[in-house]
Amino acid sequence: MAQNRSHAVMAQRAEPHDSLDFFPTPPWATRALCEWLVAPELLSIHQRDAWEPACADGCMARPLAEYFRSVAASDVHDYGFGEVADFLWPTDRRADWIVTNPPFRLGQQFAETALERARHGVALLVRTAFLESADRHAALFCRRPPSDILQFVERVPMFKGRLDPKGSTATAYCWLVWRFDRERSDTRFHWLAPCRKRLERAGDYPVAE
Repeated sequence: MAQNRSHAVMAQRAEPHDSLDFFPTPPWATRALCEWLVAPELLSIHQRDAWEPACADGCMARPLAEYFRSVAASDVHDYGFGEVADFLWPTDRRADWIVTNPPFRLGQQFAETALERARHGVALLVRTAFLESADRHAALFCRRPPSDILQFVERVPMFKGRLDPKGSTATAYCWLVWRFDRERSDTRFHWLAPCRKRLERAGDYPVAE
């Protein structure tokens, strides 16, 4: 039987309840967010601090540090980068911006927690399908709609446990951004034009042993 490689099937991603859900973010995708944030008509983040609460091995925290004044990194598991801490546990810790690629099955909980702990804004990298849930719409998007949706027109290839510069994917991703300087309650949609080639840097991908 031929393998079903349709978009609907290949865009699905299910993780066991106890999975660490480690899907490293290509650094260029984080730079795409930061470049959008520092565009002339938007925000200055160079004087702000950021917190990456699902940092894994630092593949997102490192490019964030190219733009933010300082970056705190933490994760529930010890990947050898940042501190070990469960973001969903109570804490008095705050940050100007919270930016992360949340665990697949905990995306809504991460969004709600980040919105309570950030002083200036939140940005979450999620599958575009994250926008589709009726329950999530009622519990999150109706109550706290993002100020901006940044849809990648290029695919952002992510794979369990590794970065792969030659990989491909059928899954579409976008950034959900909550900017607290915005008083408008409507959500603005933006295309992120092709930028991978421009934003990739030497050293972004570890050399295979």
